[in-house]
Amino acid sequence: MTVSVVGIGLIGGSLAIDLRKRGFADRIIGVDISIQHQNIAKLCGIVDETDTLENAVEKSDLIILCTPVDSNCRIINSVLDMINGSDKVVTDMGSTKLSIAKTSENHPARGRYVAAHPMAGTEYSGPLAAHSKLFDYKRAIICDPEQSDPDALEKVKQMLGVLNMRITYMDSVSHDIHVAYVSHISHITSFSLALCVLDKEKETENILTLAAGGFESTVRLAKSSGETWAPIFVENAEYILEVMDTYIEKMTMFRNMILKKDIEGLKKLMDEANKIQKILN
Repeated sequence: MTVSVVGIGLIGGSLAIDLRKRGFADRIIGVDISIQHQNIAKLCGIVDETDTLENAVEKSDLIILCTPVDSNCRIINSVLDMINGSDKVVTDMGSTKLSIAKTSENHPARGRYVAAHPMAGTEYSGPLAAHSKLFDYKRAIICDPEQSDPDALEKVKQMLGVLNMRITYMDSVSHDIHVAYVSHISHITSFSLALCVLDKEKETENILTLAAGGFESTVRLAKSSGETWAPIFVENAEYILEVMDTYIEKMTMFRNMILKKDIEGLKKLMDEANKIQKILN
């Protein structure tokens, strides 16, 4: 099988590495607007060749869109135009699904598209961040499976199986709601904490000296690429704003209890928060 990876960053590059290593793809074609990313991907052996989107689609059996979510939305119908009438399959790895679902819903080749979201990643970006086993034993969400042709759905399921991912099915609306509540708010919180510390603590040495494990783990996501995450926040704005309002409400509760020196109230809040351990353990 020939696979095109459109966007050779952390996700696209890691996909390419394991899809070839595990025998799913015989040939990997990389597509990227960055000449630097193209060159790195070829030099590191992540892809066999690079090409334009049009040429890559023509040569490929499976096209995987790994660009930022707004870019995926811009190109999905063009890619579907190119594969219309063929048995080629296109899927995307975007973190939001409702916008791309609405964009593609009336396309005559909609059945050749499978909407997917691997719940995997790191705070790093670009092809140099790509590595094997990124997806192993992580969850993959397939959205609106009933809108995909059975053979297209099966091909993407096979791909996710090769990556050792566990598949869950959702509709696009539910997906975007739940990722806002769990994943997207985590990134906003981390970015906000980093900005707060940079604003209040002007001495870099103090940050380095006092940054214990708790700070490092909480602020880790603030290293994530704005090019990736700004479009996600905008695409999923309705649900992100809702969960941000709830987050601000909880922060205000902590603030008020600290202001009142209400130790018992603070303990109750933290005891309630501790219940997350039962879910994550």
